[in-house]
Amino acid sequence: MFKRWLFVLMAVACATSAFAAKDKNLIQVKGSDTMVNLGQAWAEEFMKKNPTDFIAVTGGGSGTGLSSLISGTCDIVMASRNIKEKEISLANQRGINPNEIKVALDGLAVVVNPNNPVSKLTTDQLAGIFTGKIVNWKELGGKDEKIVILSREVNSGTHVYFKEHVLRKNDPNSKEEFAPRALLLSSSQAIADEVAGNSAAIGYYGMGYISAKQKPIAVAKDEKSEYVASTIENVINAKYPISRPLFLYTNGTPEGLVKKFVDFTLSKEGQDIVLATDFVPVKR
Repeated sequence: MFKRWLFVLMAVACATSAFAAKDKNLIQVKGSDTMVNLGQAWAEEFMKKNPTDFIAVTGGGSGTGLSSLISGTCDIVMASRNIKEKEISLANQRGINPNEIKVALDGLAVVVNPNNPVSKLTTDQLAGIFTGKIVNWKELGGKDEKIVILSREVNSGTHVYFKEHVLRKNDPNSKEEFAPRALLLSSSQAIADEVAGNSAAIGYYGMGYISAKQKPIAVAKDEKSEYVASTIENVINAKYPISRPLFLYTNGTPEGLVKKFVDFTLSKEGQDIVLATDFVPVKR
């Protein structure tokens, strides 16, 4: 508990410009809620090995983190999506040069309450649910209950990824959106908690958040394809259809403490932490 409070206190202390922090042994890491537990695990182990260095890790979403990088108020961004062209343009206008570093892979788990009899869905069925075209679980072989749709909020890279790859099926011309009645929650943990207590709910999040209180759905590309579970092995072998890379972004090529921390995330020890937090290493 003390360590968690330490991260919060350090984040407050580091609210000034990231550039001012470069003269100190302290950096701020901010962004993806999907990655925040991973980021904190990295920081904790890194500080054990480097007791004079301090790493503050906070979430808020990929979009929030990238905005902070653009405004110069953080040193490293955790992002569960690629930076957008308009973000790069805005960053460049402000003298920021976003540098992308792939540090892990993630499978997006689709989860329901353990009491829900539905255990497998196609990506078309998922798109139908989250756009509001399918409204009752009985349409999918479940109970006669109205589906409660849970989504991350719009500044989340997880929200963007799910919309582009599931709702819009990677079609850049598609205009599909989440149903207006979808509940937009502020964190992956909030979705996990709601699914655990709501028999009609369905949501999605990084598979590192799966627990016995939620039931992951096996997903197939279409009715003729194999239904695949959201496991590390299925992400590595590219069988699971809803998977993605996870990134760190820095301002230009990492230097100093920023480089030291990034190098740690990509080291064997750092990649072992990726695996231990239920993500998929990019280096094995």
